Amino acid sequence: MKAYSNESPFDSSMFVHFRKRIGVNLVNKINEEMVKEQTEVAGTLVVKKSSEISEPKNQGKLILDATCAPADLKYPTDLGLLNQAREHTKKIIDALHNQIKSPVKKSLLTYRNRARKEYLTIAKQRKPRRKSRRKAIKKQLQYIQRNLTNIERMGELQLLNKSHYKMLLVVAEVYRQQLSMYEKKEHSIPDRIVSLKQPQIRPIVRGKAGKSVEFGAKLSASCRNGYVFLDLLSWDNFNESGDLKTQVEAFKRFTGFYPESIHVDRIYRTEENRIWCK
Repeated sequence: MKAYSNESPFDSSMFVHFRKRIGVNLVNKINEEMVKEQTEVAGTLVVKKSSEISEPKNQGKLILDATCAPADLKYPTDLGLLNQAREHTKKIIDALHNQIKSPVKKSLLTYRNRARKEYLTIAKQRKPRRKSRRKAIKKQLQYIQRNLTNIERMGELQLLNKSHYKMLLVVAEVYRQQLSMYEKKEHSIPDRIVSLKQPQIRPIVRGKAGKSVEFGAKLSASCRNGYVFLDLLSWDNFNESGDLKTQVEAFKRFTGFYPESIHVDRIYRTEENRIWCK
């Protein structure tokens, strides 16, 4: 801008689009540039001391750990997730019905009042029986299947806006996953969706007291001489012990020498990692 102005240069929502461009590599690059000035003097002294030998002496300590950044979402249940999916298909049918002027009544297409009552009958119970819960899940699956079939018959999907079309794709995948688990009588499936509005979130099994499962992004971080760096961010669960070698080599690349000691949890102490460190 050529001069100061009291008006906002852009809408505050644009920060969301800016933030999406920032990946883990860029975050670490910025962090390393800021820390570089603080460690530049120490790094110069190390080079002078170790110039007579081929490999610099191991110095400093490296702390590695993994954690989960919990997302702000309601604890997911199969029945609750299916009810949300049914509600969204109802909204999509309403949107298509209003645009194509279908002569069929919307209430006949969705059976929405009956489906809502059947869901609340089980949802309001404190501890519903397994057979009752399974029966309710079957009914919700049938309602969703009927809604998806009606949406397909109505056609004109190009009339849907971007959010409705994206939600339709998510609902179809949720229906596929829940139907597969229902038919196989299982409680887990790869890439399981636990939130319709945030389909990228996955359940992260942590095994901690009180919260055995968390929902959010799993982070693998390293503390190099008092500075913390984010090394890996993933929505899928992973074994953090596989990152030890990469994180140690990053320490070497950043400082010029290997750490004198590495401090980790027991999960990192695999036979392969111990042999490599030795």
